[in-house]
Amino acid sequence: MMTLSVSSTITNILYILLAIFIFGLLILVHEFGHFITARLFKVTVKEFSVGMGPKLISHVSKKSGIRYSLRLFPIGGFVSMAGEDEESDDPHAINRQKPWKRLIIMSAGALTNITLGVILMTILVATPSFLIGGTTVAEIDPEYVQVQSEELLVGDRIVKVGKTSVHYYQELSYEIMNKGYEPTDLTVIRNGEKVVLSSVVFPTIEESGTKFGDMFFKVSALKKNLGNVIAYSFYSSFSTIKMIWDSFISLITGRFGLSTLSGPVGVTKTVAESAKAGISSLVYMCIFISMNLGVFNLLPIPALDGSRVLFVLIEMIIRKPIPPKYEGYIHFAGIIVLILLMIVITFKDIFSLIG
Repeated sequence: MMTLSVSSTITNILYILLAIFIFGLLILVHEFGHFITARLFKVTVKEFSVGMGPKLISHVSKKSGIRYSLRLFPIGGFVSMAGEDEESDDPHAINRQKPWKRLIIMSAGALTNITLGVILMTILVATPSFLIGGTTVAEIDPEYVQVQSEELLVGDRIVKVGKTSVHYYQELSYEIMNKGYEPTDLTVIRNGEKVVLSSVVFPTIEESGTKFGDMFFKVSALKKNLGNVIAYSFYSSFSTIKMIWDSFISLITGRFGLSTLSGPVGVTKTVAESAKAGISSLVYMCIFISMNLGVFNLLPIPALDGSRVLFVLIEMIIRKPIPPKYEGYIHFAGIIVLILLMIVITFKDIFSLIG
C-alpha cells in the first residue's frame, strides 16, 4: 500500500511538472511571436524573458545585445523593446516605427497563439482515432420526453441553434450547452425542407452555480476525408474562440462568477487532469489554453497587447502619437490590477485544491 501511494504521488508530481512545462511553452510561443516580428522589423530588443519575477538564468548575446532570461514564476513573460514605455532616441526603437509595423508587432503574440491552436486542432482532427461528428440526429434518448409541438426526429440535420449556424458536432454541442439552459429554437433540414422547431427544451446540468444545456440525442459520424478534416478544424477552432469570447461576456454580465476563473494553479491542475485522461484530451486542452491566451491578450485591457493595439489604432485615427510616458502610466496601472486579480484567483485555486 505504501509503495502504491508513493508511486501515485510521483505520478501526480510528473503530471504537474508536465502541465507547468506546457503552460510555459505556450507563453514562450506568445512571446516568440512578438520577438520574431520585432526582429523582422529590426526593432531594438532589450530583453526576451520567459516567466515573471526574479531572474533564475540570464544571458546577454554578444552579437545582438539582447538579454535572454528565465524568471522564477511561470505565469507570463515579456519582450522588452526600446521605446516601448518611454521616449527613446534609438532609431530602431519601437516608438519610431511606422504605426502599421507596431500594430503587427503588438498583435503578433496573440495571433501566434491562435495560429498554434488552429494547427494543433488540425493535427488532432486528422488523427485516425478522431471521429468527425456531423449534425444529423442518429439517436434520441428514449428517457427524454419532448414537450414542444414539433419534435426533433431521427434523420433531422440541425443547421442552426437559435440564430447561430452550426456545421459540425463541436459547434452544435457548444451552442446547445451555451444557449440550451433556456428554451431555444432549432432549425433543421427535414426531407430536404427547412423546419424551425420553436422553443426546444433541453435537459440542463449545473456547474459552479451556472446552468448549461445538455444534448438529449446523438449525431452521426462522417466519413473522414481531407475536405472535412480541414473544414472541421476551421469550424471547431472558430467555435473554441467563440466559446472563449462568450465566457468573457458572461463574466461581464454576471452569468459566470469569479469561481469560474482559473489562474496558473487552476490551469496547471486542469492540464494535469487532461494529461491523465489521454493524449487527445491533453492536446485539446493545449488548444484551448493557447487560443485563450491569444483572445485574452487582444482584449483592450491596460498592460495587455490589446491595449497597446488600441493605442496604435487611436494614433492612426488622430494622426498623432500618444506620448509613451502617459501610455506607460496606463499600462503600469493595468499591471497592478492584473497582479492583484491574479493573487485573488491563485488563492481561490489553492483553497479549491485543499478544500
